[in-house]
Amino acid sequence: GHRFWFLLRDRDTKFTASVDAVFAGAGIDVVRTPPQAPQANAIAERRIGTACRECTDRLLIVSERHLTAVLDSYAEHFNTHRPHRSLGQHPPDLPPAVAPTPDSTIRRTRILGSMINEYRNAA
Repeated sequence: GHRFWFLLRDRDTKFTASVDAVFAGAGIDVVRTPPQAPQANAIAERRIGTACRECTDRLLIVSERHLTAVLDSYAEHFNTHRPHRSLGQHPPDLPPAVAPTPDSTIRRTRILGSMINEYRNAA
């Protein structure tokens, strides 16, 4: 359901005119970053770097399908559980809070084969 209006990309030579034509054919405007301005795409570079350091650098990816499954699982963790400093140590999609009680237990959820563990109060 989401529609993309533009694609922000750098000036790497691997992006040829035919790549731009594919996006233009889909009605997406291609916006290139300014020359010699590595900070122009800093938010995307930070997000990609975080995904690599926390996820894909620690796994042996065997196929495109496997990569898609891993990145989907990591994106779910990143948006619903992982703390973000800019959000006061809360995830972007904050789940409903469960108030801990003296007799409540902690439940662990294993993500990506126990590479990432999420901990929540059991209701």
